[in-house]
Amino acid sequence: MRRPGTAAVALAIPLGLLSTAGFLSSAGARVIDPLLHVIATDFATTVPAVSIVVAAFTLPYGLFQIVLGPLGDRFGKLRLILVMLLAYSAATAACALAGSLAALTVLRMGAGAASAALIPVSFAIIGDTVPYADRQVTLGRFLTGTVMAQVLAGPMGGVFGEYLGWRGVFLLLGGCALVLAAVFARRIRSLPDRRSSRSGLNLQNYFFLLRPGFARRMLLVTLLDGALMMGCFPFLAPYMHERFGLRYATVGLVLACFGLGALAYTRLAKRLVPLLGEANMMLAGAVLMAVSVSCAVLALHWAVFVPAEMGMGLGFFLFHGVLQARATEMLPQARATGVAAFAFMLFLGQSLGALLVGGLIDRLGYRDAFLLEVAAVLLLGGVARRMLRRPIA
Repeated sequence: MRRPGTAAVALAIPLGLLSTAGFLSSAGARVIDPLLHVIATDFATTVPAVSIVVAAFTLPYGLFQIVLGPLGDRFGKLRLILVMLLAYSAATAACALAGSLAALTVLRMGAGAASAALIPVSFAIIGDTVPYADRQVTLGRFLTGTVMAQVLAGPMGGVFGEYLGWRGVFLLLGGCALVLAAVFARRIRSLPDRRSSRSGLNLQNYFFLLRPGFARRMLLVTLLDGALMMGCFPFLAPYMHERFGLRYATVGLVLACFGLGALAYTRLAKRLVPLLGEANMMLAGAVLMAVSVSCAVLALHWAVFVPAEMGMGLGFFLFHGVLQARATEMLPQARATGVAAFAFMLFLGQSLGALLVGGLIDRLGYRDAFLLEVAAVLLLGGVARRMLRRPIA
């Protein structure tokens, strides 16, 4: 028998459409990776020079959280997602017409800014609609689209890039977003869209989040989540290439196994939440992440990275999935603002973590830097478990 909460969710939110929007958002960030060399050749420049289009997407994605959250609370979260889908479609399709690297960079910035609303605001919609007891499971179902993008975006970019060219890839993504926007617009006509006339573009809610209490502890752990749990991710590919002499095409396929572990989380969340409880899920995630990274960095053969990446994906989302659910309760009266603060802190932590781990690698080498991060992850798991044993307040 289906739980009443599950039936209510199916009626109250277009979960499949939101998940598809999450897929397009993540795909927009990841699909560029296998296209960098092709774009560099087309513009007669180098891959390092073209890599600016990666940052051009991710930097606005992080910074625009601060603006888009309050807009969703003020004017309606479903409406905001529709508008941002249209903006994402236009900016992404326009990338196909870019006549220079500078133009492509500007258009990618627009696509990243529009994409910033699609996943965090969807979290807020789920938070508005789903009782907390069912929320992490529902968020896990929503994340299926995001996780599938992590698995498929790189290979899809390579395959479609070979047959359609890099411009065709952007046209395809933009067209898919436009179709989704049309379906989304029709679907949300009959749905309530929670708005608050008292919310606006002010800093009052953000200052409230920084007061001593649950929200501030959450934001601090989120910052550490981005810095420590995600800090090694950018360096796994060059480590495999340098340590084992793997081609980057092979490295990309190995890294895609992370998504398989994350996909396992989306399938298992319904059982794990009542079995372990949130506090123990976070500790288990940190331990699994630490063990997986340790096995990978100490491995004598690259094949160990395949199960290790799966373990990293499952471990990361065991930890991160609990944070996502709790983030929807940081500011219930302005939920999109609260989730936007969560997403911003995660982005900031990820950026700081990359700088920190990069510096450690320069000083200590890959192995010692990764093992030092492993120790920090285990410590974070213990701290997070202790924090999560406290009630939301």
